[in-house]
Amino acid sequence: MSFQLPELGFAYDALEPHIDAKTMEIHYTKHHQGYVDNLNKAIAGTDLENKSIEEVCKTGTDKPAVRNNGGGHFNHSLFWKILKPGGSKNPVGNVKAQIENYGGFDKFKEDFSTAAKTRFGSGWAWLCKKEDGSLAVCSTPNQDNPLMPVADCQATPLLGIDVWEHAYYLNYQNKRPDYVTNFFDLINWDVVEENYNK
Repeated sequence: MSFQLPELGFAYDALEPHIDAKTMEIHYTKHHQGYVDNLNKAIAGTDLENKSIEEVCKTGTDKPAVRNNGGGHFNHSLFWKILKPGGSKNPVGNVKAQIENYGGFDKFKEDFSTAAKTRFGSGWAWLCKKEDGSLAVCSTPNQDNPLMPVADCQATPLLGIDVWEHAYYLNYQNKRPDYVTNFFDLINWDVVEENYNK
């Protein structure tokens, strides 16, 4: 079994002005496709070949090509799903309740934004579900994610923002904080809730 580039679900220009069409096209067709192609090469003929992408992330991190490309595929697949033209503004259901338990939406937004803005170099910021159902905010370098045993935070990712420069540089240049701020206008909270309830 080989991994495939998932359907994007919206047009390249659908997230403008927050994410421009050219960035979306390059990010999806070049960067994500590259992770998929290189992951398939890295797992060919190994015991990871028939695993889910979640299992690959949990067990394949001792192989750099699998760690980097498996993470890249998982992270971007989640990223595309939680983006929605116009966003859905507010958390719903269990996620809404757990964000209240976390300290409220403003605290979550501040902590998540800080994690994204202060991640040195390339990486991701995450909202995650811990084993007890509570929420955590953290960040990971490069294409690591909280499913990986190498991550500082061990949890299930519900929501993530890509803070590699390829995700925003054409439109924002070095203004990562502006990109992070505008990301909140694109979150599909219904999908975040689905991720929580899985």
